[in-house]
Amino acid sequence: MALVIDLTRLSATYAARLLAEAGHRVVRVEAAAGDDVRRTGPFLRQQFDLEHGAFHQFLNAGKQSLTLDTESDAGSAALRALAGMADCVIVTQPFHHDAEWFFEANPRIAVVEVDDVGNEVCAYARSGLLSLTGHPGKAPVVLGGHAALSVIGLYTAVAASAAMMSAEVSGQGSHVQVSSQQCLETLVEQALLTYHTTGEVPERRGLLGMITAVSGAFPCADGYWMISVPNDLKNWNQLMDWIDDPILRADPSLAEGSKRQQNRDFILGRLSEWSKHHKKEELVVGAQKQRVPASPVATMLDLANDPQLISRGFLKPIDHPLFGNILFPLGASAPTFDVALSSAPALGQHSAAILNELGYTPAQIQALVECGTA
Repeated sequence: MALVIDLTRLSATYAARLLAEAGHRVVRVEAAAGDDVRRTGPFLRQQFDLEHGAFHQFLNAGKQSLTLDTESDAGSAALRALAGMADCVIVTQPFHHDAEWFFEANPRIAVVEVDDVGNEVCAYARSGLLSLTGHPGKAPVVLGGHAALSVIGLYTAVAASAAMMSAEVSGQGSHVQVSSQQCLETLVEQALLTYHTTGEVPERRGLLGMITAVSGAFPCADGYWMISVPNDLKNWNQLMDWIDDPILRADPSLAEGSKRQQNRDFILGRLSEWSKHHKKEELVVGAQKQRVPASPVATMLDLANDPQLISRGFLKPIDHPLFGNILFPLGASAPTFDVALSSAPALGQHSAAILNELGYTPAQIQALVECGTA
């Protein structure tokens, strides 16, 4: 497996996490004062320090932590030595060393540069996503939990994997530049397609969908459920056989997809009134029996103990050094690659071991620590 240097900021750190899930050795290089990932809340158990951040505990799981002042001469020298051993470096720009600097250290290295989004909310707005998320007639709403940044991380991980494969095949280093903005803009592809094919400008629909006539999240007796019915007559008839709404059945024009699209709010209103009298599990099971795509709207508490996620190994019991025995999200890839992902490292936890691996003596390592370089 490859040695990957992680020099990313919050907007792309998920990329290196995905590579750790795949079994690669990932060394996260960070300042002795900690970085933006460690400082991003919420903080677990209300401990506001560099080790209890929820994003740090997830995004840095499976990695090793090396503290270096990479702007100093001594820190740059240590990073250069590490780059000489590495297969890939993922770096968020701006950074004080460019791709050529890494190639001078190692001509066979894969260098993946990703530009920082700077301000997440502004990037989200510029991508077009903000025009689509929220309720109609009200102020737009940003997708929470930094979820949009996961898209940047995913594309960056794909880019890094491709760059490493290219370098392995050619025997020469490869350089890939990832645009964070373009990563986010891929999420509005369906809206752009709708506009170019129909001329209809996609707008915020709140809980309701827009692409098909029957799509959205609806209230039910114990929360919300989601349904998305393909826009053809067969699926419409299957839906009618299930909910048996006399008013919708009485309108033969709804057999036409265009008519359903024109009357979608009326249809969705009828569906919403009907679903209020049923529980979401009953609704989802009923929809599946009719081969209608549906899902419960899961809460975070639902996911924390989801039997499917546990069965597939996404959630796995671990003995965490800070939190004891917990269900920890290994992610989708780690079980596939049979990787036992370690918990997120303490700041600088592996500094001495990595520097020793690079040829530094205990005295040299101590000198780096004393001068604030490591």
